[in-house]
Amino acid sequence: MRVSVFTEPHRGASYDDQLRFARLVEAAGFEGFLRADHYQSMGDDPGLPGPTDAWLTLAALARETSRIRLGTLVSSATFRLPGPLAVMVAQVDQMSGGRVELGIGAGWYEREHLSYGIPFPRVGERFDRLAEQLEIITGLWRTPLGETYSYTGEHYRLVDAPGLPKPVQQPGPPVIVGGRGPKRTPELAARYADEFNMPFKTVAETAGAYERVAEACASTGRTESGRAPLVLSAGIVAAIGRTDAEAQRRAAPLHVKSALPPEDPVIGSPAQLVDRLGEFAAIGATRVHLRLIDFADLDHLELIAAEVLPQLDGTR
Repeated sequence: MRVSVFTEPHRGASYDDQLRFARLVEAAGFEGFLRADHYQSMGDDPGLPGPTDAWLTLAALARETSRIRLGTLVSSATFRLPGPLAVMVAQVDQMSGGRVELGIGAGWYEREHLSYGIPFPRVGERFDRLAEQLEIITGLWRTPLGETYSYTGEHYRLVDAPGLPKPVQQPGPPVIVGGRGPKRTPELAARYADEFNMPFKTVAETAGAYERVAEACASTGRTESGRAPLVLSAGIVAAIGRTDAEAQRRAAPLHVKSALPPEDPVIGSPAQLVDRLGEFAAIGATRVHLRLIDFADLDHLELIAAEVLPQLDGTR
């Protein structure tokens, strides 16, 4: 089981907070550091000192780390145009020596769009734009040197784009598509992604999502195409402690009202987290993203590294 750490800087974290955390993620033996891509907190707390841009942050972290994977869970297709985003991610991949992953979704949090003047179309159009962005981004990365890429869709048009710069990873950085959607999300993952992620739901709900993705892989022809199988991953909200009181203290932010949908956290001992990881492995997950809330709680990270990671098989 591969284990990465997922963070939410919009809750309140400076770049220095994220750098300190990412360095410990690397030193402690986790596989990666991924972060949310939001411009506003989701509750009454303003999330001081304020938002940090995901890709600016990852570019800086690319130069301050040497081993861990870096990426987004997930960038919103409403935030950036696909051509510049392809350039941005390819550049950060170069800066990291080939350690970047692009998680991308349709976008869902209307409040931050209204606050910062970002257009927020209806959900059908958002998914249409996401599909075109996936086609464009992967198409630009795959365009051979010396050739150009053109695309005409309902929402975007590119004419003779040089498809530069090229990322270090070929044919491009791994693309993560995930979510709870029953139809379009599995299809987009089957067509374009390298990893499908089910975020923060029960094992049973996650198993159902994996089944829908397998059906989409078969119906789109991916299963017979010779492409690598999708990596199946799960998100787990974790509040782990040496004692129940310590775990409950770490879980306190989970009880604060927010715009997030219901989740299925692991609140308890390291052994309980190991058990949950085993349950996800049993349904086919080979990677998990542990959502840790408090950037200042470095002891939480160290506890999981010391008492959970050594009990897992495979690459971390």
